Amino acid sequence: MKLVDFDRVDFADRNNQHRVGTFTSKMLLEGESGTPGNFSFRMVRTYTDFYSPRHKHNFDQIRYQIEGSYKFSRDGVMRPGTIAYFPEGTPYGPQTSSEDSLTVVLQFGGASGNGYLSDAERDRGVAELARQGTFEGGIFRRNPGVPGKPNVDGFQAVWEHMRGREMTYPAPRYGKPVFIEPGAFAWMSSDAEPGVWERPLGMFTERQFRLSFIRLEPGARHRLAGDSIYFSLSGEGACDQGDWSKYDTLYAGIGDAATITAGAEAEFIVLGLPALEGVDQRRLAA
Repeated sequence: MKLVDFDRVDFADRNNQHRVGTFTSKMLLEGESGTPGNFSFRMVRTYTDFYSPRHKHNFDQIRYQIEGSYKFSRDGVMRPGTIAYFPEGTPYGPQTSSEDSLTVVLQFGGASGNGYLSDAERDRGVAELARQGTFEGGIFRRNPGVPGKPNVDGFQAVWEHMRGREMTYPAPRYGKPVFIEPGAFAWMSSDAEPGVWERPLGMFTERQFRLSFIRLEPGARHRLAGDSIYFSLSGEGACDQGDWSKYDTLYAGIGDAATITAGAEAEFIVLGLPALEGVDQRRLAA
């Protein structure tokens, strides 16, 4: 099990060269680079200059809005408390905001088995492509005479450069992103764990990515589900790794037997990562 103290991780300025605008982020958790289940979980602060064109991914993404609002054109608007699932292969956006915005974002390898590029891989790809063209408005434009498509989505260009082959997007399982208002879902009590309440929101794809909230009454104990990320929205408590409080992150790996105890009423977002056993890892190699 891992416990990440939010206050001990700094916001880092980041000029996202394959998109438009500047944002700062706190990297809270990372998976294992080069594996089908690689992931990143971070808090992101974006500003009014950020823009992302309509595009799609070959990985999955979850966003939870903490402050401000974000518009995704006809797909919907995220306001504080909204959580949204952006499935691989499903186009969305463009993405804009007229105010500063604070969001927690999970990006992870999906059911297609294409995996997820680490920050280090993406940074290297952006730096190398900068010698072959320019990133403008979220699009990579190759210099005259450079082999390849003259104009391509910025992330796609980076991915293809790092993987050494053309990106084939998975067929969309969902027609559009799934926007969820958790407050409309009921809390369900647990017979096995007194004082623990769950708000199940859904299970997605054949690989069973799970999304829910849990609430713990003071003194309640909860055993963490394996291969799951718990992000604390409120409260405080303890676990074997130490004390946790608001905005701290806990991760239980596959087979971890980890239990937390609430010292005050607490609420968590729970992100159960997909089961990717049996995925052909040769697809991840360049």
